[in-house]
Amino acid sequence: MKTFKLIFSLAIVSLFFTSCFIDVDNHDNPTETVSLEEIITNYDIWYVDFNRTSGYGDVAFVSKAFTFTFQNGRLYANNNIVGLGFTGDGYGIRIGDYDTYNGLLNVDHTLDGNFEFEVIVDNAQSIRLYNEYQDVTYYLEGYNKSSFDFDQIFYDNLEYFLQEYDEWEKAFTSIEGELNAFDNENFLAFTPENITTFYSSIDAIGTPVIDREWDYDGNYEISNIYGEDSIKDLTLNYESGDTEEFELSVIGGEDKAISLYHYASGTTYEFDGYGFIQYKNGTKNVEQGRKRFKVERKTIQRKAHSKTTKREHTKDNKTKAPARK
Repeated sequence: MKTFKLIFSLAIVSLFFTSCFIDVDNHDNPTETVSLEEIITNYDIWYVDFNRTSGYGDVAFVSKAFTFTFQNGRLYANNNIVGLGFTGDGYGIRIGDYDTYNGLLNVDHTLDGNFEFEVIVDNAQSIRLYNEYQDVTYYLEGYNKSSFDFDQIFYDNLEYFLQEYDEWEKAFTSIEGELNAFDNENFLAFTPENITTFYSSIDAIGTPVIDREWDYDGNYEISNIYGEDSIKDLTLNYESGDTEEFELSVIGGEDKAISLYHYASGTTYEFDGYGFIQYKNGTKNVEQGRKRFKVERKTIQRKAHSKTTKREHTKDNKTKAPARK
């Protein structure tokens, strides 16, 4: 691979490195070389804009990361949406080491090994990482931690949040609402192999995972709701042809509980996540091997349901609707 020389115009230099101003008087030479180390450490956090990824290959540890942080030769990443903004004081977990020898970014990943990237500077806040061996380019956007919107990244990636627990167990059903088939379904699971598959079970609440039988499956979709940042639309499309649609919100402040308001019946359900999966450093098993997929969400017009649920009300003692076929 050719050594990539990182060169800015004077205008870009003065904008990008206000903290280390370069005074240049030679107007016959209107460029100055800026070190790669300065570029990648100028921001606390680099967001991996995965939807802009180009090329046919894949570097596993980059494809699973939401953010990177470069600090004194140590590389940190947020691989999970659960705890985003809190894990590792916002920087995530350490996944390896790096150096910027000879103008290239070299990463020694804890389990995946050594990778070399050519760094292309697009502007003051955007760089690209190109791996020649895999022929893939990743786009990164730089932010200081104090101004980085962790909540926006969290809600923009709720598909992955649902995957980060082995299962979701129903903890609450509101007394309000009409009887419907979903009343009978007490467990949900969203698989990490892709961002479209879900499973549902009518097993009794408290049934151990080892004894779980998944009665239904299908595909799911999360959509934005116009004018709402922290509330999404969740549609479950069952293999049988049934469709259930919910308003989805994350509740409790600990990233382990969700509220589902069922539009058709007016019933509110709450589910708690069990079996947190921390995506760490390698691809040695299925749990650690999840990668991101390109997501294109649609936006729908719908009035948000904002009623606060109360756990003391329940439909558990009421007659249940027939289970779906």
